[in-house]
Amino acid sequence: MESKPSAHFYPFLGNLKQGIWFLGVSCWVFGITDRSIALLSDGYLSPVDFAQLVVACFFFVSWLFLKPTQRV
Repeated sequence: MESKPSAHFYPFLGNLKQGIWFLGVSCWVFGITDRSIALLSDGYLSPVDFAQLVVACFFFVSWLFLKPTQRV
């Protein structure tokens, strides 16, 4: 027989998803900041560094679209 998860388990999963999402946002902001500093520290614009920054920004925006929804 299968047992259904108790009602207090679902809010925990929602909080876990939200926490992982917020951790991801902070990691992506740190990564973009790191790439920006690396891009500007040399004194010239390297195409490789610029491409890495664009890719990091693209993945950050993609991560923002993955925000978990609140269910009532």
